[in-house]
Order: sequence, then C-alpha cells, then structure tokens
Amino acid sequence: MDRIVVGVDDSTGARLALRWAVDEARQRGAGLVVVHCYEVTYGWIDDPAEVEGWQKRAAADARQSVDQLLSEMAPDPELKVETVVVDRDSAAGLIEAAAGADLLVVGSRGRGGFAGMVLGSVSLQCALHAPCPVVVVHPKTGGAL
Repeated sequence: MDRIVVGVDDSTGARLALRWAVDEARQRGAGLVVVHCYEVTYGWIDDPAEVEGWQKRAAADARQSVDQLLSEMAPDPELKVETVVVDRDSAAGLIEAAAGADLLVVGSRGRGGFAGMVLGSVSLQCALHAPCPVVVVHPKTGGAL
C-alpha cells in the first residue's frame, strides 16, 4: 500500500495540502500520515519536570489541532490515517517522516520570490532534501505545483 505523508500546521496552505493529500490517498488507496511539527525553546527553563510539562502541553495542543483539521476534512472512514506529532523543526521533521513514503505533501504560504528562498521555506527544504517526491500545494490555486 502506498504511504502519503502530509505536513500540517494552522496555515491556510497546510489546510489545502491536507485536503489535497486526503483526496490523493483516497484515489490511490494509500495510507495517510499527518505530521505536525512544533518546537519548544527550553533555554529559560531550569527544571526538567517543567520542560516535560511544556513538551506534553505542546504535543497535546498540536494533536488537538491535527484532530480538528481532520474532522473538517470528513475523511472516508476506510482511509487509514496516522497522526504524528514531532517536537522538531518543521522541515527536518517532515523530511524524516517522509522516509519510506511514496509522496510528501506540504503547503506553501505563498511568500514566493527571492525573499522566500532567503528565509529557507519549509516547502523549499522539503523539495530539496526529501527522500521521495514532494507536492507543494499553493494557497492561491489550491492545486499542486
């Protein structure tokens, strides 16, 4: 069975990427892995128990966000969906999650141009380094690039 990985956050581009990935997974009969990456900076926290508390809250918030997005998509009950929440830089987390996948789907925030390249956008990093083909869904068209 094919495996499609899609990166999500709270952006419009990510919502469109998820919708595109759900449709593609249905067409292929593929499993879908929905990945939400988040980063918590711990530099100002001295207590390991407090760090663990922040990690748990951040992971719970991210999982709730993914569950909300998925409920909005109303995916087919037969669609196998796995949710992965990772405390990691978005590009690195998605590239790692794409190992062994048939396709990685990410949204574009539409920055475009040279400024987007200087910022090192997640979609650009994924396109350059992912171990599988990458689809970038653009928010202006709702389609893949």
